Amino acid sequence: MSTKTINELLAGSVGGAAQVLVGQPLDTIKTRAQIAPRPMDILSQTLRKEGFFALYKGMASPLLGIAGVNSLLFASYGISRRIISPYPHLSLKEIALAGAMAGAANAILASPVEMFKVRMQGQYGAATDKRLRTVAREMWSQWGLRKGVMRGYWVTVAREIPAYAGIRIFQAPFGAKYGTNIPVWAILASGSTGGIAYWLSCYPLDVVKSRIQLRATPPTGTPVQYIFREIKMILAESGSAGLFRGLSPSRDIPAAASTFAAFELTREYLEKVTGV
Repeated sequence: MSTKTINELLAGSVGGAAQVLVGQPLDTIKTRAQIAPRPMDILSQTLRKEGFFALYKGMASPLLGIAGVNSLLFASYGISRRIISPYPHLSLKEIALAGAMAGAANAILASPVEMFKVRMQGQYGAATDKRLRTVAREMWSQWGLRKGVMRGYWVTVAREIPAYAGIRIFQAPFGAKYGTNIPVWAILASGSTGGIAYWLSCYPLDVVKSRIQLRATPPTGTPVQYIFREIKMILAESGSAGLFRGLSPSRDIPAAASTFAAFELTREYLEKVTGV
């Protein structure tokens, strides 16, 4: 493994920690809005019934796993760029392709991390609420790897490919203008626009994923069949608005800004230290 890839893995870990700490409260609200049987004031009810720290419910799973997820994502993107072209400047199509390849690789870790997070966030402070280790043990013992731990994997793949292609397309103008010396404000701006692109390109699939991962039993049929079956159920229950439920409190504007800022600043520091 090259020093450059190791730098990207380490910087991705720091970016992942920043993502969780900044974005977890809004992510909890988003997930609960997606799985709620009917629209309601999720934030006020959560604070009133469970207290402020309920907004960080399910944080253990992403905090433990997001380092690996983001390390894999950023390193995969760097490797994908080098596979596509040996030259540092890629066309917009090549940047999108590298982002899509990184998104597909990222789903391998992102799917189980998000599955456990969603199941923790779907608990509302009752005496019967379970700890993360209990949820993990039950999913493994009852359903195994494919139908339990990796439940929702193919939906995650379908979400990540367009999402990360969109992120990189929106960020490309900043890289073209500033090169490797991107100022902090531009990193934050590119991360924010990337976060917007992420959800605009894939949000309905994220709603589908949350519902599938929270359900008591795994989906049946092929991935295409159960994804479209879930979409039909959402449309029947809530109309087209149901596919975008929870979009307004989406975490990915502040979270993506902090993620990419932490990643880029850490990567620049490691480049100076290692000379690579």
